[in-house]
Amino acid sequence: MAWTWRFEKADGTEVEPAVRPEEFTTQGDAESWIGETWRDLLEGGADQVSLYEDDTKIYGPMPLNAEA
Repeated sequence: MAWTWRFEKADGTEVEPAVRPEEFTTQGDAESWIGETWRDLLEGGADQVSLYEDDTKIYGPMPLNAEA
């Protein structure tokens, strides 16, 4: 199993992340990584993220801007 993030603009368009993620082996590792890098991702043009386990969407889109 691989846990990955999808990075999007507010309209759902996929964008390249400012910080290149790895594939994570656990949900907790993926969530820790997003907690450490969300500011850089937001500044780099991503407005929201969704978490996937393989091809299954677990949750999202989740805004990176706390005011959204």
